[in-house]
Amino acid sequence: MGSKIARILFGAVFACMLGAASAAAEAPVAPTAPVSVRALPPVGQTAKPFDAEKATDAYLAEVNGPERARSDAYFEGGYWLLVIDTLYALLACGLFLWLRISAWMRNNAARMTRSRFLQVPIYVVQFVAAMTIVTFPLTVYEQFFREHAYGLSNQSFLQWFGDFAILTGVSIAAFAILLTLIYAVIRGSRQMWWLWGTVVTLAFLMFGQFVAPVFLAPLINTYTPLKDGPLKAHILSVARAEGIPATDVYEYDASRQTKEISANVSGLFGTTRISLNDNLLKRCSEREILAVVGHEMGHYVLSHTFIFLPWMALIVLLGFAFVNWGFRRLAGLFGGNWDVRTIDDPAGLPLIYALFTAYLFVMTPALNTLTRVAEAQADIFGVNAVRQPDGFATAVLKLSEYRKLDPSPLEEFVFYDHPSGRNRIHMMMQWKSQHLNDPDIAAGPVSPQ
Repeated sequence: MGSKIARILFGAVFACMLGAASAAAEAPVAPTAPVSVRALPPVGQTAKPFDAEKATDAYLAEVNGPERARSDAYFEGGYWLLVIDTLYALLACGLFLWLRISAWMRNNAARMTRSRFLQVPIYVVQFVAAMTIVTFPLTVYEQFFREHAYGLSNQSFLQWFGDFAILTGVSIAAFAILLTLIYAVIRGSRQMWWLWGTVVTLAFLMFGQFVAPVFLAPLINTYTPLKDGPLKAHILSVARAEGIPATDVYEYDASRQTKEISANVSGLFGTTRISLNDNLLKRCSEREILAVVGHEMGHYVLSHTFIFLPWMALIVLLGFAFVNWGFRRLAGLFGGNWDVRTIDDPAGLPLIYALFTAYLFVMTPALNTLTRVAEAQADIFGVNAVRQPDGFATAVLKLSEYRKLDPSPLEEFVFYDHPSGRNRIHMMMQWKSQHLNDPDIAAGPVSPQ
């Protein structure tokens, strides 16, 4: 069938050529100019030698001197902050327990209502608000002063505090709902609460994925449709080709908060949207924008949200099991001093919080490895979808403002939730080395060597 169609098409083209030749013979001859035609190299051969290692090193060398030192210092400081944040949280929880502040907050809730179900959200609001106040000095240093010191923030203190207050209110509401449900599970299932608590937690997280892009993100940023043009058309074309059910592309004003570039494809069950922050649009070339958006599309198409579910279930399950084991032993030893005896007592929440915080700290390398693998998969998907290896490489260099480009293998394993800049750029150059003869890649840009 295919060969028959080919013969028909060939005959039609040949007939057209004969007609054109006849017409040309009758028409006056026009002046001619020489046309230069450059033949593409045969498949399997390259016009110029290309070394992925040299290209990677050359790209990394573009960020050097004070810029590289500042980038390294910012990211390495995060190693210490991870430890300090954990110790600070453990200390705060210890004070709530040993000073019986937690028991006092539980008694306040009991005075307001006799319903054990309603006592939990009343207690949680007090606890989260108190923890926010206690940790505020560290928070304002990390999120405001440190960001300004490294040139990453665009906000005044009042602007930052306004966003902080909104996010704190959302956190209080979210924790009140989630913990009320978990404590109801604890009272209902007793010994097996950690199993059913995992189910409730995962359901809550999935619900958050559904509502966040539509209802939560606009609380601190304004989302508007990206203006029509070739870039928007290209992005939507790629989205349609990859089966992403997004009908528009949105821009949001992240520049009112930060200088960081970012994009995301978020949402579930009809709320899917492609969003680009205005820093990405203002600071990056079209190649870089497409490379970043292609990466974010990878997360959606590869179903990372759903693939992560069983892993998250395992992590939460092990964490709750550890909390259950640790709570019973520590409350048995010190519960009299804290006025906390059983795990269904809301006054024991600081102990639960402390145990889970310590657990997550120990699990940091495992959690980072899971996300790092997913990020690498999205990188590969993105470059196959939009074919911009050099655009991705230069975007990675811009991300180096707050990510160390070239860590040791141990650093990357423990602290990196994305592949390092070196590995990401090398991945792009390896891909390019296998596509040098493709017309679009052969046309440029030329990678440094």
